[in-house]
Amino acid sequence: MPTTYDPKAAEQKWYQYWVEGNYFQAGKRPDAEPYTIVIPPPNVTGMLHIGHALDFTLQDILIRTKRMQGYDALWLPGTDHAGIATQTRVEKKLREQGLSRHDLGREAFLEKVWEWKDQYANTIRDQWSKMGLSLDYSRERFTLDEGLSKAVREVFVRLYEKGLIYRGKKIINWDPAARTALSDIEVEHKEVNGHLYHLQYPLKDGSGTITVATTRPETMLGDTAVAVHPEDERYKHLIGSMIVLPVLGREIPIVGDEYVDKEFGSGAVKITPAHDPNDFEVGQRHNLPQIIVMDESGVMNEEAGPYQGLDRFDCRKKLVSDLQEQGVCVLIEDHLHQVGHSERSGAVVEPYLSTQWFVAMKPLAEAAIKAQKSGKGVNFVPERFEKVYLNWIENVRDWCISRQLWWGHRIPAWYDENTGEITVSRENPEGDHLTQDNDVLDTWFSSALWPFSTLGWPEQTEDLMRYYPTNVLVTGYDIIYFWVSRMIFTALEFTDEMPFKDVLMHGLVRDKDGQKMSKSLGNGVDPLEVIEQYGADAMRFMISTGSTPGQDLRFRFEKVEQARNFANKIWNASRFALMNLEGFTAEDININVKLGTADRWILHRLNETVADVTRMIDSYEFGETGRVLYNFIWDDLCDWYIEFSKLSLNGTDQDAKRATQSVLSYVLDHTQRLIHPFMPFISEEIWQHLPHVGDTITLAEWPVYDPALEAPDAVREMELLMDMIRSVRNIRAEVNVPMSKKVELLIKAASDGEEAILKRNEVFIQRFCGTSLLEISKDIAAPDKAMTAILTGAELYLPLAGLIDIAQEVARLEKELANLNAEVQRVEKKLANEGFVAKAPAKVIEEERAKMNDYAEKRDKVLARIAELRG
Repeated sequence: MPTTYDPKAAEQKWYQYWVEGNYFQAGKRPDAEPYTIVIPPPNVTGMLHIGHALDFTLQDILIRTKRMQGYDALWLPGTDHAGIATQTRVEKKLREQGLSRHDLGREAFLEKVWEWKDQYANTIRDQWSKMGLSLDYSRERFTLDEGLSKAVREVFVRLYEKGLIYRGKKIINWDPAARTALSDIEVEHKEVNGHLYHLQYPLKDGSGTITVATTRPETMLGDTAVAVHPEDERYKHLIGSMIVLPVLGREIPIVGDEYVDKEFGSGAVKITPAHDPNDFEVGQRHNLPQIIVMDESGVMNEEAGPYQGLDRFDCRKKLVSDLQEQGVCVLIEDHLHQVGHSERSGAVVEPYLSTQWFVAMKPLAEAAIKAQKSGKGVNFVPERFEKVYLNWIENVRDWCISRQLWWGHRIPAWYDENTGEITVSRENPEGDHLTQDNDVLDTWFSSALWPFSTLGWPEQTEDLMRYYPTNVLVTGYDIIYFWVSRMIFTALEFTDEMPFKDVLMHGLVRDKDGQKMSKSLGNGVDPLEVIEQYGADAMRFMISTGSTPGQDLRFRFEKVEQARNFANKIWNASRFALMNLEGFTAEDININVKLGTADRWILHRLNETVADVTRMIDSYEFGETGRVLYNFIWDDLCDWYIEFSKLSLNGTDQDAKRATQSVLSYVLDHTQRLIHPFMPFISEEIWQHLPHVGDTITLAEWPVYDPALEAPDAVREMELLMDMIRSVRNIRAEVNVPMSKKVELLIKAASDGEEAILKRNEVFIQRFCGTSLLEISKDIAAPDKAMTAILTGAELYLPLAGLIDIAQEVARLEKELANLNAEVQRVEKKLANEGFVAKAPAKVIEEERAKMNDYAEKRDKVLARIAELRG
């Protein structure tokens, strides 16, 4: 192995090897249990960001683990056409050339978008490869490919035939920049510093005025009534009276409606049925006219009278100025309020009366709610997101699914030019007098079918029957409404099953200060740049183990550096091992021979780590998994076992050497397997150099817990030895005695058992404590002028006459005494707490008592030693 690990060379080499070997392809284990994840398809609008890297890495960890555990593991890749986002990007590119989509025409424009799609789909595949994702490319899908288009049409037609898709005129969210309808969840509500305008409308009979307030004064031009509560004593006598609308002079009625809150504002509300969803409902109840005062680009139309041709916001300024001159606008207040913005274009959304296609959500939502509440729903991780999901779906409104775009699934509806009748069909109907609807479907309509449409539905394909329902969906908590909910209700409607068993919700990746990453702040992180600098494994390990489910992650480059250092630690440890395994083969590995204490201890610790890592990956506790792996590899394996192994590897006992070579090979092999889902490249590179059987670690068997490897006696011995070595090294550091200078060490064992352990391991104590003289006995008397350490099971004395100041040693012991006193008091207080004793398990209480006794015993020994030194 080279002296240093080269991530770039390894990553390119091994990914090509994996793909060419078809190691990621599902379906090769027909007798194995299937395990399926479908990738949340990224939009073909550009480069993947660090949030994608987190999302995809978590999925890769799961799929690699399951593949190694023997499952027929399918991770299905794909991309989303992303209607508004992609069309907006392509139109922007055309504008730079002085063109619009209308200049090209629909067909030519769509050719341009397909070119864009092909370019960015290839870019995304390249990014997937650089991240090391083990995707089954043979099953890659796109939301506009032929199979998915067939599924979309099938769903549309079935829902239409059941009366769950309908065409109607309603107030919808309108994006004046993209000139398309939006669903409720495509609107981002942002706090905006605006104004509240108080307007006085004169009564027709001249008897007075009635005051209303609005944040959007330009919509008053479309007012068709003023509403008051029918029981409001201030206004009930005015119900049925007429008002003259300022500027336009249109007469409008005062209506009584319980929608009005008597206690809010003046108690009178302007009603604009064509520009407000609540006003629309009031207008329906009172049969009010619906007057649209602006066009689809947000420019005032002929209904706006003198303001025709003005942009809506320019109209607002001019109109308010005119109303102030006329004495109609009597007060303008500063007002902080929520304003809807288009998630795609950023434009302020306009509530707008429009004819659109809708999905009637109530029947679909009721089925999903019933399944979830009966225990047959999906398992949300963390569990709290189930409430978020239910809260939205219990209050869901009909879904506006038509978009005024050219890029997307065209609505399969045709209009008869002669009769006006609508034909909805799976196939294009024949007839010269039929014209297809120009609109396309909301992107999320096709995405909602992703778990089953990608597997071949509506056909009963082999893949659909084998891999559906899927096992887990991994996604950010920010798209529960957009995507997760919709996949659930469509899957229930069309497959009668939940689309996945678990939904793992992860948080957002934020910058080091906790701010959301954005282009405007310039704080985004490009995963490819991170990979270029630190390697894919370092990035993967950092982002996957840096947070807990549902929690946001702060991206810190120093954490990536730590992950890279961890990779280098693994590399260096493996290089050392391989230098001592020359000629050693997989057939030579035999751990069922006489083993030393350190050998048995590391196998025990590996066994515990295997159990913990397996359990925690199954529980999606990636942060804890990373901590366990890091501690085992860095501390137990590298800092302790490899150091201990050097004695037998360099010794003359050939049996001991062969045993250590076996253990070292076994532990390193299993360690690479455990770390592989997190760090696939370096683990493959190392594993290929180790004694092994098989073509790739990707298909190597996942380690399993083995009761035969449990060795609690070896753990006890090693803990005593490690505690002793640490204590001696701490004392050396305290008095500046380097390891190169030999010291005398006297060890007073607490019992025959401890004495036997220590004598059995004298060679390790001599080596790692750097002793010129070592004495071990139960009967050793504490010498004068010595440094002391009190351990569980032994007392250490280092006679260092001439090297220490007795007063300094007494001060050190007094500091240790203070710490022990604090620990004793802490545990005593805990055990004196009646609430703790009543609720805590008996085992926990016994452990606390044992701690107190241990601290008290150490304290007594420290007190005795202080007394000895003071003489």
